[in-house]
Amino acid sequence: MIVAESEILDATILVVDDQESNVLLLEQMLRDAGYTHVSSTMDPATVCALHRRNRYDVILLDLQMPVMDGFQVMAGLKTNDADGYLAVLVVTAQPGHKLRALQAGAKDFVSKPFDLVEVKTRIRNMLEVRLLYRKLEESNKVLEATVRERTAELRESEARYRSLTELATDWYWEQDEVGNFSKVSGPVLEMLGIRVPPLGAGDVPVDSGWDEAERRSLMAAIESRQPFLEYMLSRVNADGSTQRFQVSGEPMFSRTCRFIGYRGIGVELRAA
Repeated sequence: MIVAESEILDATILVVDDQESNVLLLEQMLRDAGYTHVSSTMDPATVCALHRRNRYDVILLDLQMPVMDGFQVMAGLKTNDADGYLAVLVVTAQPGHKLRALQAGAKDFVSKPFDLVEVKTRIRNMLEVRLLYRKLEESNKVLEATVRERTAELRESEARYRSLTELATDWYWEQDEVGNFSKVSGPVLEMLGIRVPPLGAGDVPVDSGWDEAERRSLMAAIESRQPFLEYMLSRVNADGSTQRFQVSGEPMFSRTCRFIGYRGIGVELRAA
């Protein structure tokens, strides 16, 4: 991620100082350096409102001003600033104020009397960091929007797939980790009110009609957490008729890789 020279020179800068000579000096220095959006105020009480309206990229802030000093201005800026990075460069003639200024939220400082080369260097460095931070914020917003969009598409795709699965098969089923059905749906089941017994469950009565060898084979696949495809099950009903079913399933796991059950589809094979 790179900040172009034109972006730096096009940044917005506010000079705040109660001494007109300092304001004129800093403004002239910045314009000579090629900055195109430089403004100023000698009234510290207006800084918060100006920043809310203009969202300056850097604020050069004098600490020692009457009525409202630089520390009070920074306190006000922090209450209304929507950015995560507030670029304030404090200007002070008091060495003891530097640490306090940084603790109050300033990102850097310059000393009076001015060393113009130092001032220009610190302003440029701060602007580069500020603009990189802004690009990162914008990139994160785009990424978040993309994730939301893709998540919505995935959910829609899952819903469409689930709907098509239910229409294409006699039933769609899900079982929890102990073998109980947590979801059973499908046109035939819903129309006839059929309740499907647990696939491969160990407590199926001996006289239930299910082929015991087929059931044991399915149980082995389920106990070993294996997927199964088009597995055949048959059942002899009380009237002597035989039903044949074809089921497919796959194990489900949580994000922590814990087994949470099975899901699959089933169809009853009609006699030719």
